[in-house]
Amino acid sequence: MLFKRRQTPSRLERLRVAVWPRRSWLRSAKYFGKRVLRLSASPHTVSMGFACGAAASITPFVGFHFIFSFILAFVTRGNMLAAALGTAVGNPLTFPFIWATTYKLGSFLLYQEAKDAPPIKALKLTAKKFKHADMPLLEKAQAFLSHSMDTFVPMLVGSLPLALICGLAFYFPVRRAVEAYQRNRFQHFQKRRAQHIMEMQDPEA
Repeated sequence: MLFKRRQTPSRLERLRVAVWPRRSWLRSAKYFGKRVLRLSASPHTVSMGFACGAAASITPFVGFHFIFSFILAFVTRGNMLAAALGTAVGNPLTFPFIWATTYKLGSFLLYQEAKDAPPIKALKLTAKKFKHADMPLLEKAQAFLSHSMDTFVPMLVGSLPLALICGLAFYFPVRRAVEAYQRNRFQHFQKRRAQHIMEMQDPEA
């Protein structure tokens, strides 16, 4: 296989690269953009798939964004690969903002109070509280999950409208970009084909 790495990366390295790219974020964003544009599907299918992936990345189901994006793409008949690429909207740079926003919005929708406590901080405090609690391990785990739901539920509720907005926000720009790319590529192929025909008809030209 051409350009195959001499040393096969370990699972830990693959996980690290998936979370934090080897090169700059800008270069990674350009790479993902080119991958989306070059997908061989209709502009609607590609943009719908990418929108599904972007929407899935807003939800608090970290670790299941790929699966969730595939389900949404299947239901909406979007492109599966585009959906996988769309989950890149959720990354270590955007997750803190996404989680804080969904938690605050969810708290407002549920309790009419926009709480400002960051979800990560709340979970850390809860874990620290039960780590030193004088109770059996199973009871600690159950208590932690119970208190964690106080953070997870608002994040889930707040993520639903934001996921819809995020999906719509990406659908139209991606569709226009794919349409322009496919149109330019078709015109380029037509020009090369016409030039090849002229050369075949007049070899001395």
